[in-house]
Amino acid sequence: MIWLLSTATLRWVVRSLNYPRKSAGPEEIRMATALAKINYSRRMVSRVETGDDVWVYWSCCGMDDVSRVCDLSVGGLFLSTPSPRPVGERVKLDFLVREGQIRVEAVVQHLIPNGGVGLKFTAITDRDCPNLVALMNRMRTLACSPRAHAPLFVAPSR
Repeated sequence: MIWLLSTATLRWVVRSLNYPRKSAGPEEIRMATALAKINYSRRMVSRVETGDDVWVYWSCCGMDDVSRVCDLSVGGLFLSTPSPRPVGERVKLDFLVREGQIRVEAVVQHLIPNGGVGLKFTAITDRDCPNLVALMNRMRTLACSPRAHAPLFVAPSR
């Protein structure tokens, strides 16, 4: 069965994500409000950066490609690709991730020449939807965890 991504489907997927509890003190609420004003977005769902470990095999306009996913949400994604596709074209995606098979259909929403394309999901199979949720949970966990950064400058040893 294929799910068309309606508002109800998006709500179900968002509820399935393991967001932290909403109980917060006054200081956390004040900080969240301040950050929300700074990072205002018209998006219905938040997106998460994926790093270098999420790739997709995709086909559009009779051409196939493998590209890195820059950011991901339950509503769509942004692919890094030097060869843009026309806005409005239909795309089939196969995620190359450890969560298992994730196949979705999408449409090109916008493009950045020599940068990439933004895709909006239009359909996903009912078998693949839990894997997409698991991928989103893993990406959000990685984005929230502290990362070990390489030092910008290493003093020479004497």
